[in-house]
Amino acid sequence: MTGDDAILRLRGVVKRFGDATAVDGVDLDIHRGELFALLGASGCGKTTLLRLLAGFETPDSGRIEIDGADMAALPPYLRPVNMMFQSYALFPHMSVERNVAYGLAQERRPKGEIATRVAEALDLVEMGAFAARRPDQLSGGQRQRVALARAIIKRPLVLLLDEPLAALDRKLRERTRLELVELQRRLGITFVMVTHDQDEAMAMATRIAVMDRGRLVQCGAPAAVYERPADRFVADFIGSANILEARLVSRDGSGATFRCDRWGGDVRVAHPGAAAADAPAWLVLRPERIAVDRAGAGGANSARGTVRDIAYLGDQSILHVALDSGTVVQASYANVGPAAAVGLARGDAVSLSWMPDTAVVVTS
Repeated sequence: MTGDDAILRLRGVVKRFGDATAVDGVDLDIHRGELFALLGASGCGKTTLLRLLAGFETPDSGRIEIDGADMAALPPYLRPVNMMFQSYALFPHMSVERNVAYGLAQERRPKGEIATRVAEALDLVEMGAFAARRPDQLSGGQRQRVALARAIIKRPLVLLLDEPLAALDRKLRERTRLELVELQRRLGITFVMVTHDQDEAMAMATRIAVMDRGRLVQCGAPAAVYERPADRFVADFIGSANILEARLVSRDGSGATFRCDRWGGDVRVAHPGAAAADAPAWLVLRPERIAVDRAGAGGANSARGTVRDIAYLGDQSILHVALDSGTVVQASYANVGPAAAVGLARGDAVSLSWMPDTAVVVTS
């Protein structure tokens, strides 16, 4: 995709509330047909940014374009977007059918057109059989589908979703993720989703924008953000990571040597990035990339330690290991085969190691 594919374009967007800057100079292109996720902790500015796109807030400076048109002078009801709220905001006294039809009825569309489009929207979300029910007669997942049908019936260019799965229990949330992704593909509408749930963003989005204190810290495909975090904040926020301070000792044709006292000595790293001898650096080690063995010779970049805690999670086990250096690191391994059920126990001596090409070096 290129900038020419952008259906949403933000340039230098700033929004303040008194002395607090909620959105701080955001530049962003969102492409046609994307399922794009704005990801971050509470208070990072992601919901404010969504409300700016919807027209519920006005930027203090900057420009927002949708399909090449400047949105500055357009109120929410004239923008080619629709928004699905976290609470779903369904009218409790109306039937499912009337809830979905509400937007078209407000536009005074012909009754025949409304009936046809309501039926199509309900069929898309597999809720046609529930058209006569009221919201209080539906499950949480069914209410979510009705809210989605109401949001798509006006055929917006962009659909904005504010924590769309937050009200669902875990198993229903996991199943609904796949349904929502498939529906987005069939509709071809650009979805912009706000979430604080990194698993949700990773599983659903074509691209993720990680926000912190009103700024976009990193934007990219889920795998790229996970495998190549831009800094310590992203590394820590996306997934689990051991982040160890280190100092560049030397470079050569196959990588670099770092002094990492928290690991216990010198280590080899294949991709040192922008690390410099006179600047701070940190090694990002994902738990699943650390090999765990009974105490022995170990492999590349090995260190000895003792299992302090272990959590069996069915498909994997999570270990907290106290290294001889005093650092506690997290490692994980897949529970594959009958031998995995025995695993390790608290107090066991182990050797941890990792290959030089698995560490990511960040400098901020």
